[in-house]
Amino acid sequence: MRQGVVGAIAIQIQEPIFEGQTKTKLGSTYMWERQVKNKDGSSAIDRGPTIRSFINDFVSKNLDNYLHMNLDIVPVIEKKIKESQAEREEIAGIQKKTRERNKKANVYNRKLRDCRIHFNDKPLKNKEDEREKTSIFITEGDSASGTITKVRNANTQAVFSLRGKPINCFKESRKKVAENEELNLLVSALGVEEDLDDLRYNNIIVATDADDDGMHIRMLVLTFIMKYYPDLIRRGHVHILQTPLFRVHNKKSTRYCYSIDEKEKAVKDLKTGVEITRFKGLGEISSHEFVEFIGEKMRLDPVKLADEESISEIMEFYMGDNTAERQRFIMENLRSEEELEDVNI
Repeated sequence: MRQGVVGAIAIQIQEPIFEGQTKTKLGSTYMWERQVKNKDGSSAIDRGPTIRSFINDFVSKNLDNYLHMNLDIVPVIEKKIKESQAEREEIAGIQKKTRERNKKANVYNRKLRDCRIHFNDKPLKNKEDEREKTSIFITEGDSASGTITKVRNANTQAVFSLRGKPINCFKESRKKVAENEELNLLVSALGVEEDLDDLRYNNIIVATDADDDGMHIRMLVLTFIMKYYPDLIRRGHVHILQTPLFRVHNKKSTRYCYSIDEKEKAVKDLKTGVEITRFKGLGEISSHEFVEFIGEKMRLDPVKLADEESISEIMEFYMGDNTAERQRFIMENLRSEEELEDVNI
């Protein structure tokens, strides 16, 4: 019945008591406590109702009154309760199978090329910096993952390889998401089945090609994280890997450029005998080149959520069934033909 319901309760307490110096947790049990005098002159403490019972009684009474005055809403709520109960029972069965599957995955996760140090390891002397550097690259296909695996730092960098496009978790039922083997393996690799504090990597890096399919896969991965693990984003763990779009080189020098502006500047600087290569995918970048892009000079775009942003509204717009609305948005924000021609050089 409470599924999807968000409420805020404001109560006033006389002489509140807080726990700890920071006063972030209320320690008061009763609505009020006051000294009173008995007839014989002795003092005693008069206590009001407990905060829990006060709120429970208030909600119970007013909800009962509301349902009696709005009989048309009763069958709607009853239907919702029964649907939620059926869903809970179904999900409980799936989660049991998932836990059994994850136990096997923990022994051997075929999608994961793991590293030696993890973010949830016990802090070791002189190893704290390496825990902070722990990263997992979520890549598309074996080609990209193979390249990254060859040149990664095996102490702190892991690689998880997706097979094609994940399911759209916003549109699919919780049942189908819970049964999806690939997403189960990803959750198992991250270590967040039970608690986000068990996260095994400080940086979750989505590394996809800079083309339409790569952008779509990126959106699908972020949709899964935003829907089921949004606090990973709020805590600053999720990033997008920037990879170069162009290689600009002549006989004397080679430059890797991440934008059209960088490419044009490189062409001007190198002046003569310039050749330009447009990278279409991570698999096209050789191993000896890729080591620079995930090393000390790695460029990451952090994924952020502002406090005022609604996750449901964001996902409804980008991943929902409002195709016509998205088409209008795309048409209104298209780049000029000149810009597109520059990109396709």
